[in-house]
Parts: sequence; structure tokens; C-alpha cells
Amino acid sequence: MTSPHDKPAAVADTLTGGPRRGRPRNRVGRGVPLPLLLPALLGLAFLVLPLVALLVRTPWGTLSDQLTSPEVWQALRLSLVCATAATAVSLVLGVPLAWLLARVEFPGRGLVRALVTLPLVLPPVVGGVALLMALGRNGVVGKWLDAWFGITLPFTTAGVVVAEAFVAMPFLVISVEGTLRAADPRYEEAATTLGASRFTAFRRVTLPLIAPGVAAGAVLAWARALGEFGATITFAGNFPGRTQTMPLAVYLALQSDPEAAIALSLVLLAVSIAVLAGLRDRWTTAS
Repeated sequence: MTSPHDKPAAVADTLTGGPRRGRPRNRVGRGVPLPLLLPALLGLAFLVLPLVALLVRTPWGTLSDQLTSPEVWQALRLSLVCATAATAVSLVLGVPLAWLLARVEFPGRGLVRALVTLPLVLPPVVGGVALLMALGRNGVVGKWLDAWFGITLPFTTAGVVVAEAFVAMPFLVISVEGTLRAADPRYEEAATTLGASRFTAFRRVTLPLIAPGVAAGAVLAWARALGEFGATITFAGNFPGRTQTMPLAVYLALQSDPEAAIALSLVLLAVSIAVLAGLRDRWTTAS
């Protein structure tokens, strides 16, 4: 039974949605230990200072001329086309793979998940070498593609798409698998009970439920593909107009024209900020 002294608190809880829960938050300067505050500020400066320096050293006076050159537009167009194609490949292959890992129990599922996420921690150059060993003209699979179908992937635009999809797909798989695990499987079970096949239940019921997770994973995969360097230059080379994407153009311009490299880097920085802004509700909102 509530005492008269408890009524004001109860009314306040009712108006504010209940008593506050969660961890108490410290205000800066009130209860923040100095041995934690100083490294935190140094870490923040370490992450922000290079980006500020890039903006400070940007040749704003000649930026428009740098960005309107044919070489920049060629690299930008190729980057956008290849990143979008790599994202499409990741969606077609990655969403079913994520559903398999989240919904189906089978022996070795943990090993399969580890192999799927391996490109996240694998050095990109090693990934490019692995792609060459698998899909090169003398590779394990590539020699059959060349002999039977006349398909050669290394040092082609299609090779750029393959390299970008290899490093970007795990981001989509992880995002979609997490969304599937959070979704209630009883909706699928109800659909199958009513006579729908598992594929129909996935297409009509599950896919609309996980659409936000699929979209977030696709954006992350697209951004990762757009910024890929190591696997691309190893597997596809650096040929202007055919395999030279924006990161490769930045690397090449840095050796001969640093101002052009800064301008190209600014474009990629703007794309990264746009991706972060698009995912702000998923990644930057405090719980």
C-alpha cells in the first residue's frame, strides 16, 4: 500500500513513464577519474585530428578543378558502379546465407560462421592473393572458367566487383543474421502452419520484418566496397578506366599530385559521413 509520502514520487513516475532505470551517467568534471578522462580525450584527438588536418590542407581554391577532371570522374563512376554491383552480389548471396546461419541447425554451423566472418579480419592483400589462387587464370576454379566459358576475372572490371564483394559481404551477413535472430520465428511458423512453403514464408513474412537490417547491412557493404583497396589492387590491378577505383586513384595521385589526392580523399570522406548519417539511428543513438 502506498503511503502519502510516496504519492508525489508515484505521480512523477506516472507522468515520466515510470522510474528511471539503467546505469547512472557521470557529468564531465563530476566524478570522472582523471586517469580515464585524459586517455579518452587523447583517443578522441587521435581519431579526429587527421580528419581535421585533411580539411585544413584541402586546396579549396582549386577543388572544383580537381574534382571536375576526367580522371576523377572516371574513377568515381567506376567506384560507384562496382560498389553497387558488389552490394547486389552480397544481397543475392548474403541474405540466404544469413538466414541459413540464423534459422537452420546443422553440424559445423559455428565453423561456417567463422569462415564467413574471416574476411573481416583477413588482411585485404591476403584476400586478393586468395582470390587469385582461386579465380585466377591458373587458379583452382579460374582455370575451368577460362577453359569452359572463356571467362577471365583478374585485372578486369568484373574482378573489381568480385574483390569488393569478397570483403563487403560479411558486413551484410552479420547485420542480417543479427536481425533474423532478433525477429520472432513464430511468424514464420504460423505461415508454414497455414500452408505456405518455407520460401514463401521467408519472402512474404520474414523479409519485410528484417528489411531495416537488410538495408543497414547493404549500406555498410556498399561503403566497405567503395573504400576497398588491398584486394582490388592485388586481384584486379590498377588500370585507369577499367579497374582504377577511387582509393587506387588516391594512392596513385599521392605520388605525383598531392592536392589531387586530398581532393579525392575529401570525396570519400563525404561519402563516409553520409553513410554514418544514414545509419545514425542504428549506430550512434545511445540506448
